[in-house]
Amino acid sequence: MPRDSKKSNSSSLNEFLLLAFADKRELQLLHFSLFLGICLAALLGNGLLITAVTCDHRLHTPMYFFLLILSVLDLGSISVTVPKSMANSLWDTRAISYSGCAAQVFFFFFLFASEYYLLTVMAYDRYIAICKPLHYETLMGSRACVKMAAAAWGSSFVNALLHTANTFSIPLCQGNIVEQFFCEIPQILKLSCSDSYLREVGVIAFSASVIFGCFIFIVLSYMQIFTAVLRIPSEQGRNKAFSTCIPHLAVVSLFVSTIIFAYLKPPSISSPAMDLVVTVLYAVVPPTLNPLIYSMRNKELKDALTKV
Repeated sequence: MPRDSKKSNSSSLNEFLLLAFADKRELQLLHFSLFLGICLAALLGNGLLITAVTCDHRLHTPMYFFLLILSVLDLGSISVTVPKSMANSLWDTRAISYSGCAAQVFFFFFLFASEYYLLTVMAYDRYIAICKPLHYETLMGSRACVKMAAAAWGSSFVNALLHTANTFSIPLCQGNIVEQFFCEIPQILKLSCSDSYLREVGVIAFSASVIFGCFIFIVLSYMQIFTAVLRIPSEQGRNKAFSTCIPHLAVVSLFVSTIIFAYLKPPSISSPAMDLVVTVLYAVVPPTLNPLIYSMRNKELKDALTKV
């Protein structure tokens, strides 16, 4: 069976072909080396952060509990996409099995949705800590934190399962070449038969409304947070409050801006090379930079990392 032959039904596909970073062997090895460096940096940064939060009892607070989960999600998200691309460059192949592609779609969507919901919960945590400090212990107790984290994971799991099942139940008639270095839903839908992707549109619209709702919640939370911080009389108090909010806001901005640009950029500037660069920006860069962003202005975390 030719790899790029047309298929009338997705069940007849045994594999997909991912987008290669380069055709020359030297460039393939360069791509492997660069992604290996990024993977090791993400593993080191997130691993150190997880170890610091776990081992230092001063960091056993809701904010650092959520930060620990965020680091776990970052490690998971970069592990879903990058190693397969590295292996393909190393072995000079583009193939990924049908089940492997479905697994990538599911886990990528699950981990990124979990991270976004968790960032929303972290905005709520900062809002309670700064705007309602007297109620913080009551509203952000250990049981409440576990429930919020479980809700983020559970809703993301159901959402990812629904999207993956919908996407791979659609007949694929446009070959098996995925124009991306990993399997993602928009690229799979490009292979679908005419109009057969419309059933997925409803699910995407629902997810988009939830994402927009979370974004509005984060914006409103930070509007109230900054209003409350500016009312703090002492400069030291304002700086301390800002030091816990700015890293989270920077991570949210990096996460949201790269995804918005990836999916809402004008068609006039869209090209395979541009799509590839933008996807690297939102799928690979944030999990690597998040530990650095969170540790830059956080003295408690710096001290714990120094001990580690």
